[in-house]
Amino acid sequence: MLTGKQLILATKPFAKETRWKSWYYTFSTAVILAGLFAGTAFLPWLLLRILCSILSGLVIVRMFVIYHDYQHHTILYQSKTAKVLFSAFGVFILAPASIWKRSHDYHHAHNSKLFTASIGSYPIMTQQKFLESTPAERRSYLAARHPVTILFGYFSMFMIGMCVRSFRSSPSRHLDSLLALILHFVAATLLFVYMGWLSLVLLLVVPFFIACGIGAYLFYAQHNFPGVTFRDKEGWCHDNAAMASSSYMKTNAFWNWVTGNIGYHHIHHLNSRIPFYRLPETMAAIPELQQAKTTSFSPKAIAACLKLKIWSPEANKMITIKQLQTLSVPTRAMAV
Repeated sequence: MLTGKQLILATKPFAKETRWKSWYYTFSTAVILAGLFAGTAFLPWLLLRILCSILSGLVIVRMFVIYHDYQHHTILYQSKTAKVLFSAFGVFILAPASIWKRSHDYHHAHNSKLFTASIGSYPIMTQQKFLESTPAERRSYLAARHPVTILFGYFSMFMIGMCVRSFRSSPSRHLDSLLALILHFVAATLLFVYMGWLSLVLLLVVPFFIACGIGAYLFYAQHNFPGVTFRDKEGWCHDNAAMASSSYMKTNAFWNWVTGNIGYHHIHHLNSRIPFYRLPETMAAIPELQQAKTTSFSPKAIAACLKLKIWSPEANKMITIKQLQTLSVPTRAMAV
């Protein structure tokens, strides 16, 4: 049974890209996306335009995962062409490289550390901290994890979180965040003026709403699922954070393609240098990776993830607000 460093070393042979595959998947996805945008803009039939608009949102998700792999230096490292392409894509998707790489690298280094896990991810409060918080702090915390906030990730996570907040925190460091916002609103204005409101909705609003909503939920469910565990800094180790605090999202072939295999998230956190197209191969080759904690895109699994709100050290699990109220009754009685 491989554990710890042995398990990490077992993944090392898979942490090598096949350069032509990286380029093939990058360019084929970009071409499909461009074709769908062209179909959305120029097809004469409204239903086909709507279909292309929806599909383009899904393909943006795939392109984002490829961009994410590039930012990990997993694929196309030191390629000048790739740097230009993915820098442009980061601005396009409202997740510029300056803020995305810094926050995401931090997330990987501190995943499931109880008091730092919320940087680059969703905030986590312990039962005690939540009960000791002010009503305003509780509302803010619950709002950040609310299903509506996740659904509207286009605005909450990407436009405000990635761009507005990063630029406000350090304007000189995050000029690309300002650039992303400016170009996004310029594109929206030009679409409205020259092509009308329907083209604005189908070419910009719908694809971004779908892509960012799916992305926001993936960020959430990858580390907020039944069975997830968090640790204090002293009890943290890299392999346990990957296997116990990162989910394996079981999906069909279609969703694996759309999400670029990011559902194999426990493996990605174990070794982020494994290219997205080698993650299934890695899991098939190493039995220990097949023991992952799972979730899925089923309505039941989504509901189970979204209900989780508070980390209970006593129960060693994430709990719902209803469970918190039940658990906190004895505490209140003792206080009285």
